[in-house]
Amino acid sequence: MRFLRRNSADDAATEDGAVDVAPTAEMAKGQTAPKGKVTPKRRDAEAHRRGPVPPPPRTQREAMKRNRELRPKMTREERNTEQRERRERMMSGDERYLMPKDRGPVKAYVRDVIDSRRNLMGLFMPLAILVLASYFLQIAVPTLPVQEYVMLACLVFLLAMVVEAIMLGRLATRLARAKFPKESIGAASLIWYTFTRASQVRKLRVPRPRVRPGEAVEA
Repeated sequence: MRFLRRNSADDAATEDGAVDVAPTAEMAKGQTAPKGKVTPKRRDAEAHRRGPVPPPPRTQREAMKRNRELRPKMTREERNTEQRERRERMMSGDERYLMPKDRGPVKAYVRDVIDSRRNLMGLFMPLAILVLASYFLQIAVPTLPVQEYVMLACLVFLLAMVVEAIMLGRLATRLARAKFPKESIGAASLIWYTFTRASQVRKLRVPRPRVRPGEAVEA
């Protein structure tokens, strides 16, 4: 019978290199013939469907905002408990919860160097409060030249703090480079980090100090 025979067009296609794919039982169920392309994995297909992976958070506030968007709805008590745990881990120096500027073994070592010393920079915030108090006192009693003397004393202390910050920053940079010779350590950024850390009240430093004042830090 004619419909069982192969015509000349089918023979030519076979001779040119085409491959006849016989229908199978699986194709009969609705599957198509293979197209010569590897089927992508499920996780790759889902990643392509979701789009590019967002960059990591740059600040602690951005990380907390992203966690609130991704995590399921929580009760107020559960959120407060999670925030307390996150705060405690950050204060203890857990790298996963620190700000980007505080991460890394170099910054941890520099913090130990700063916290092991008593310095004038720790009086920065009390001096600012003293200047503010003298300003209001001058308004209340204009005849008293309190603010002038306070401002002069604070200016002298501020200059001493700047000199101390530069000296302590250079010391921390030298010790850090000696302890971590393979790390790229910038002196200017480390001096600024030293000043911001040392100018805070010891009890308010984040993360909290690991060493006591006067305690030797291993070089």
